[in-house]
Amino acid sequence: MNETLDFSENQFKDILAKSTELVLQQFENLDAHKGYHFYPQKEVESWFDEGIPDAGMNAIELLDEVGKKVLQTATGNLGPHMYAYVMSGGNQMAIVAEKLAATINQNQTKWHLAPAMNEIEKRVIAWTAKLLDFPEDSGGVLVSGGSAANLTGLTVGRNIFFEAIGIRKTGLFHQKPFVVYASEEVHSCVDKSVELLGIGSNQLRKIETDADFKIRLDLLEEQIKNDIADGLRPFCLIGNAGTVNTGAIDDLDALADLAKKYELWYHIDGAYGALAGILDSLKKEYKGMERADSIALDFHKWLYVPFEGGCTIVRSWDKLRRTYFKKAAYLDTELANDGNRLEYNEHYFQLSRNAKAFKVWLTIKAYGMTRIKDMIQKDIDLTNYLNELVNAAEDFELVADSKLAVSCFRYIGKMRSKSEIVEFNRELMPALEKDGRVFIMGTSLKGDYAIRACLINHRKTKKTIEHLIEVIREIAQKLELKKQTVIQK
Repeated sequence: MNETLDFSENQFKDILAKSTELVLQQFENLDAHKGYHFYPQKEVESWFDEGIPDAGMNAIELLDEVGKKVLQTATGNLGPHMYAYVMSGGNQMAIVAEKLAATINQNQTKWHLAPAMNEIEKRVIAWTAKLLDFPEDSGGVLVSGGSAANLTGLTVGRNIFFEAIGIRKTGLFHQKPFVVYASEEVHSCVDKSVELLGIGSNQLRKIETDADFKIRLDLLEEQIKNDIADGLRPFCLIGNAGTVNTGAIDDLDALADLAKKYELWYHIDGAYGALAGILDSLKKEYKGMERADSIALDFHKWLYVPFEGGCTIVRSWDKLRRTYFKKAAYLDTELANDGNRLEYNEHYFQLSRNAKAFKVWLTIKAYGMTRIKDMIQKDIDLTNYLNELVNAAEDFELVADSKLAVSCFRYIGKMRSKSEIVEFNRELMPALEKDGRVFIMGTSLKGDYAIRACLINHRKTKKTIEHLIEVIREIAQKLELKKQTVIQK
């Protein structure tokens, strides 16, 4: 019987070399990679449909199988033809970071379990707070993504806002209903968050947006006044620093004024767009973000790190501790805290958490913020180029412009009826997915369907943007011809 799970030194070298070979293959001729590989679900399921193996297989052969069934069929997040959802292409230094972090297998829950990784996360939080113009003593934690980051910000908001009534012990029983306000474009994770927090989605007020998909301030204030008059307890206002549909940025400064006027916790969902606020070209759009009580953002979007890399920033470490600290005998540390030693288990819910900040730290250290800012600006510039191509084409129409890296448009061909155009574009999505050369999805804006392209990927060029339009046009024309043939029959 083997005494451990370890391979011999030479075997492990061969395995690492094979894994490196597989990684490098992903970057070979990247421009030619498909955005999506279309396989029926049952076929993919069949690749892995087996019982639990009693004996292990040869590691090199196993990695060969992984290369064929997993890596070669993966959705093309890495390459330049991915436009669906809000995905970034990752970066090479972060790949190295993940490998090294997994090697030492640190748990961030306590300082002495991961001294260097804890200090790295603390430094990443300090850097992020500075980028957002938050106070020096701001606290924060890295989480899985924007959903967890928003939940964390709202949890801190609820517990601090209602600290005087002892909400951590008494809960929500016998309290006036708490009310949360956001625009109708707010991310669906906020619905889930208010449900998880016991506030209830009935108390989430989704305020109508204007023509630019920004929250209407007049309707927001009217709703707050009505809720107060009805005996409810408004407690949280959520601003969007880049909506997922159109990249809309609410008037964050005006929202901060309203939050102050009505004494509300001010949370900003910046999972998509907060980091674009560091660009000189967009500074004025983000005025007021620095006044938030908490901000959610994603490093796996506009810092180009691999999943998972969400983050919540709060105006002080103390607020996190007052939200999450719970004494447990086995977690007590007898060693004296020599000043600034931070115990993450006292500042967040999880007691098991990997070193998410390491890839963020290594990315910033390796590339520098100037280069990262250039990549963010390039994404936005390429989005503007896409919009120009759409506006210049007779067979496309632009539906929603954006100051960020998302474009909503439709293929119109020779169609004239809006309902016909909307329905055609809905039918176009499965055809594009099956083709796979580009991967793009759609969304609903004010009830009407549109194609939605997200361009958060530092590997895109003008040529790949032109390719996107060419592929959509080609597949759309084939679909038009097919529909006309059916009608003629």
